[in-house]
Amino acid sequence: MVIKMVWNREILYINLSTGKISSRTVPKIIRTRYLGGRGVNMYMLFNHLTPKTDPLSPDNVLLVGAGLLAGIPCLGSGRCDIGAKSPLTGAVGDSNIGGFFAPELRFAGFDHIVITGKTSKPVYLLIKNRDIQIKDASHIWGQDTFETQKIIRQDEDDENIKSLVIGAAGENLVKFANVRTGMKNSAGRTGMGCVMGSKNLKAIAVRGTTTLEFTHPDELLEYCKQMNTMITSTRWAKAQSRWGTMIIYSNTNTTGLIRTKNFQLNQLEEGQDLEPENIDKYSIGTSGCYGCAVHCRHRYVLKEGPYAPLYGEGPEYTSLGAFGTMVNCNKMETILVANHLVNKYGVDTLETGGLIAWAMELYEKGIINDKATDGLKLEWGNEEAVYEMIRKITYREGFGNILADGFKAAITKIGSESKYYAIQIKGMSNLHSDERPTPSFALGIATSTRGADHLRSRPAIDMYGLPEELLEEVYGGHVASDYNSYDGKDRMVWWQELLYAVTDSIGVCKFQTVFCAVHAPQWKEFSNLINLTTGLNFSKNQLMEIGERIYTIERLFNSREGFSRKDDNLPERYFKEPTTLGLSAARNKKISMEKFNKMLDGYYKLHSWDSNGVPTRESLKKLDLDHEPSNLV
Repeated sequence: MVIKMVWNREILYINLSTGKISSRTVPKIIRTRYLGGRGVNMYMLFNHLTPKTDPLSPDNVLLVGAGLLAGIPCLGSGRCDIGAKSPLTGAVGDSNIGGFFAPELRFAGFDHIVITGKTSKPVYLLIKNRDIQIKDASHIWGQDTFETQKIIRQDEDDENIKSLVIGAAGENLVKFANVRTGMKNSAGRTGMGCVMGSKNLKAIAVRGTTTLEFTHPDELLEYCKQMNTMITSTRWAKAQSRWGTMIIYSNTNTTGLIRTKNFQLNQLEEGQDLEPENIDKYSIGTSGCYGCAVHCRHRYVLKEGPYAPLYGEGPEYTSLGAFGTMVNCNKMETILVANHLVNKYGVDTLETGGLIAWAMELYEKGIINDKATDGLKLEWGNEEAVYEMIRKITYREGFGNILADGFKAAITKIGSESKYYAIQIKGMSNLHSDERPTPSFALGIATSTRGADHLRSRPAIDMYGLPEELLEEVYGGHVASDYNSYDGKDRMVWWQELLYAVTDSIGVCKFQTVFCAVHAPQWKEFSNLINLTTGLNFSKNQLMEIGERIYTIERLFNSREGFSRKDDNLPERYFKEPTTLGLSAARNKKISMEKFNKMLDGYYKLHSWDSNGVPTRESLKKLDLDHEPSNLV
């Protein structure tokens, strides 16, 4: 059986409450407006969900979507998007995951899965081409994310099955539980694992044996070779293939762009052991996702210590911050253990580390005490306290139960005095970066539809001091080359938002686009890949319009849920407390409220939204969004 790649790809609908299973083809109009992956998911989220729905109710919809180009041999094309209303923020819930699940789903004949309802007992979905079953998961409920995948493969006697799974955190409805596949890949942000847990859905397992038919296969193969050469020739990819995303730490900590002790400092002064080369003593090689020539993640073994023997993959740059700089732990071994624990339990690295760091500052300032923390000494650098808090959060024990509901609920329970120290936006923790010296980064985390976010819009090339002529060529307008400047940074953020919306919709890796490498693939290359793969023709402007449409429908969703300009803001400390460490360009910096608001006005104008951040009627009409929800799928 041959499955053509574009028009007869299908959406699989599963109602867990009734057991009803059906499918339908993705209409051409949806493809041309939203492509696939995140784009189609966000369209369906807006269309399938009634406003003000409780994220943990059976009425929340869980969406799984493969990128339009998932399965081509370049640019890490194994990306899958998972969406729902976020139980953590109440806003758009959406998280992107790599690995091999998305191509496997396509090989089974499906591009998207729409899951509603809830079962009375634990189940997992098994998709084997056209054979779809809802199977009992009682024997794997309680298993960690690694064992769950292993048991499913054993049960089905098939080592090639790929699974999306939750761990104990998802089962216990931790609001920032993640969804995992393989040893390392995590859809970490916004609590999609919590949504799976609320439906008693332990896993989605898929095995596909059909083929993908490309429109111009020979030309596509040759062009994919060019794309892999293009990305691997960049200095960024060369460094990443050696050190992974940890390479970012070498630059940001030296400069003074990393928050330490929650938000008290902007550099880990005794952080030498976290430098990426120190992974060498634990590393046994590197690996990558489907269609990736970079191979950015280390496979590591910890042979000594109380947690040995321990095998894991990573760690990412985020783990260096979550369990290193933010909690003032300065040993690589601490990062490797904590990274393994959050992966095993299925809980978001970034959110977990951010909450623990916040709690440590509250403990230091006497806002919480030993009685509140169950006697646990939440002191800076206490690695055992970090490990124990990861476990307590996962199993909702004692103080961990308070943190397990995220910042919004925890602030209410601990008290209003704690809010000032919480580095969060829309209820979601920020990366361990310190954006006070970088207005473009600050605007990006403030305006993201998901909450504080470095993956929706971050223009990392702002750090390079590139010639303004080159920046204008990339961004289509004036952008200052100085990363301290506010000038043109609204344009940077807006442009990157559109690029990443399309990136997540075609299913390639953000790190293999204009993220940290200015000469990496972008609109032209995306257009060529789409055409050779599917036969569809999109110009740069048409792709940018698709990106605008995707981001705007996310904004419409948030507006419908009560979010507005007041939520596109930074924690108070960004405006009040200047940085104290690092290079001169990063020292004594804080965000200007006046300049920030001017930058926000410019950002809204670029999107054609009104002064409160609400899409205008004219912009909706231009984007064919004026009749949403249209309920086409």
